[in-house]
Amino acid sequence: MVTQTDLSTYNLVIDGEAVAAENGEYFETVNPATEDAFARVARAQKPDIDRAVSAANSAFDEWSSMPPQGRGRLLSALAEQIRAQQESLALLETRDNGKPLSHGRADVETCARYFEYYAGVADKVHGDSIPLTDDYVDYTVREPLGVTAQIIPWNLPTNIFGRSVAPALATGNTAVVKPAEQTPLTAVEIGKLATEVGIPDGVLNVVPGFGGEAGAPLSEHPDIDGVSFTGSVPTGIEVGKAAVENVTNVHLELGGKSPNVVWPDADIDSAVDSTMTGIFANAGQVCSAGSRLIIHEDVKAEFLDVLTDRIEEMTVDSGETDPDMGPLVSEEQFEKVTNYLEVGQTEAGEPVIGGETLDRDGYFVEPTVFDGVDNDMRIAQEEIFGPVLSVIEFGTEAEAMEIANNVEYGLVAGIHTQNMGRAHRFARDVQAGQVYINEWFAGGEETPFGGFKKSGFGREKGLAAVDAYTQVKNVCANISPTRERG
Repeated sequence: MVTQTDLSTYNLVIDGEAVAAENGEYFETVNPATEDAFARVARAQKPDIDRAVSAANSAFDEWSSMPPQGRGRLLSALAEQIRAQQESLALLETRDNGKPLSHGRADVETCARYFEYYAGVADKVHGDSIPLTDDYVDYTVREPLGVTAQIIPWNLPTNIFGRSVAPALATGNTAVVKPAEQTPLTAVEIGKLATEVGIPDGVLNVVPGFGGEAGAPLSEHPDIDGVSFTGSVPTGIEVGKAAVENVTNVHLELGGKSPNVVWPDADIDSAVDSTMTGIFANAGQVCSAGSRLIIHEDVKAEFLDVLTDRIEEMTVDSGETDPDMGPLVSEEQFEKVTNYLEVGQTEAGEPVIGGETLDRDGYFVEPTVFDGVDNDMRIAQEEIFGPVLSVIEFGTEAEAMEIANNVEYGLVAGIHTQNMGRAHRFARDVQAGQVYINEWFAGGEETPFGGFKKSGFGREKGLAAVDAYTQVKNVCANISPTRERG
């Protein structure tokens, strides 16, 4: 039996030091493949948030006034250190989240790439020259917001740490990061690496803890100048309300119920691969999962035959064995997804494949496909956040578009077709912040990402993140001869 003294201990990172929470409390993280605790983590609460925000405030002048190429070099050094620690960080990610080890490695590489990318952006944040009359010179300057808060979700903790923190630091902001209580470990480790590579104390602070105790005091803190939140719609609304109370910049990346449209002229093997990636990656626990397969009636039967054959070959096991799919992240998520499996059977009947939990320790469910789904069913409208695919049939282009847009979300959308006119009409008309053509999860760190409708607002990734983490100052000078004296 594992006792508390056997568990590895992870502390907060505040002002460049690993420190215990002020009240001395810790919480345990659980491996979702075994349901066993394997680490204890300092439990940040409001006094710790205050300490972290104060440290970030104190560090802001030094960091923001550093020549941007200097910030870039330090972020590049952090990227190198993250890569050097890829295996250990990936293992932490897998034990914390449950995802296959190869996916953990990929997420660590993505995090490193974000720091590498924004290291290169740091000295290229330019303003604009605005032409007026000959009597005026007008230009803009982009300045950092100040102290930023990043509230990181549990599904892609290392990936989104890099996505949110790297552009904030590159543009001269300091940061206080609150990782999800289910998956806090890689954030703590990267926070320590930042100090090791020479990023000044207080620039990057990490305060793991629970939403009400740490996330809420952070999002509503009067000395926070920008908040980035990735997570559920209800929590995002509360974060947004708290930010508005302080007139604080806020970016929200929330849920999705994304359409994946397949036409008869699609490359079936490629479309099946994309569909499986879109819904079964990270056990479906991805905001941009392709959870609605909107498929033409002429190709549905063939497509489902190929899809079910592929699913039957999938391995579902502990992430450390590097299977095709690991467990869900927590008991709470397990209960949510299994409830939706029951809802799906009530609404659409027995699934084509899957629909059961695995009889073993851990939070495992089978990859599941429901056919005969109407778009107004709950399993087609509500974000399940699990490996559950709803199959919806269509006959015409107009019908496909109506189904695709008839949800309250608008994060991403995808289409598989060789007809580029059709593909670009879909991209034009679909209500989504990012569109994939012939490959789910197409793109990379350089491409802007964010949602329409209840999927949130604001953009991260790419150069769009520079806008999110800076504010524009306009300078206008009257240089007419009448202003000259002597």
